[in-house]
Amino acid sequence: MDRFIYKKSAGVTALSASITDFTYKKHSHKEYAIGVTLRGIQHYNLDGSLQLSYQNGVMLFNPEQAHDGMAHDEAGLDYVMLYIEPQLLLEATRKKDIIRFSTPIVYDYRLQQRILSLSNAILSEKDEALCNELLLSLTDSLIQTNLSTENKKDNALIRKAKDMLHTNLQSVLKLEEICKELDLSKFQFIRLFKAHTGISPYQYFLNCKIEHAKQLIEKNRDIYSAVAECGFVDLTHLNRHFKGVYGTTAFEYLSHLN
Repeated sequence: MDRFIYKKSAGVTALSASITDFTYKKHSHKEYAIGVTLRGIQHYNLDGSLQLSYQNGVMLFNPEQAHDGMAHDEAGLDYVMLYIEPQLLLEATRKKDIIRFSTPIVYDYRLQQRILSLSNAILSEKDEALCNELLLSLTDSLIQTNLSTENKKDNALIRKAKDMLHTNLQSVLKLEEICKELDLSKFQFIRLFKAHTGISPYQYFLNCKIEHAKQLIEKNRDIYSAVAECGFVDLTHLNRHFKGVYGTTAFEYLSHLN
């Protein structure tokens, strides 16, 4: 039985999931995603290579790093994941530059325990003050184990394209306008974007719409305004795409928040 439970505290979203048959579509998050495989083997493709996270494996995803995800075999999979906004992680680590995880999976007992402590506190709705303290402990462990700071900026064209995509989330993808602005053909742009991000412009645009809808649902507790504001045809349309990225429909996600 596939199960996905989301809770949020101290600016961090925690997910507790059990997967047998479900497969995540290829997607990315604007947050850092940090998780632990509790049972089974997590199977996913990241930056063009297959990754397998076994029991106690700590999974580390950088923002906008495209990946899919599934259980490796019929035994299924249990795991927890934390989604942390880049700005929040920078504040907690007191770094000025963009932080990048240098390895996708590590086996580090202290780091694993701190991820589990924070995820358990958020999922069991402990005080936000405690969650903040546990987040600080977690970031201290991250600095010691697996972070590298990079000043490497996105290709300027890709950054500009992403900005244009973000400002038009309520409408359809205007590929011609972006290509004209960047002075590229459609095929040049699609190839460049995919090489840089791991997903197509359309997939990225759809991910942004879904992520924006999630933020609106958290803020307003109203699914139908999210459907309208993000330009989905109807709730069924949003639910279908939402489930491919978050494992649960927008309607079920809202019920977790209430």
